[in-house]
Amino acid sequence: MFDGSFFTSKVGHAALVSVVAMIAFTVFAQIQQDVAGADTMLSATASVALA
Repeated sequence: MFDGSFFTSKVGHAALVSVVAMIAFTVFAQIQQDVAGADTMLSATASVALA
């Protein structure tokens, strides 16, 4: 679907940066969820739903 010239273009670089940022955010969010614990996350979800 994509060839080498796509990834060397500015749009290709932006696409790669975007994918890397999404992966980094997902990993960061997962780490924060593991650190916070299930009880904290459930209470945070309930307060957001009530707001």
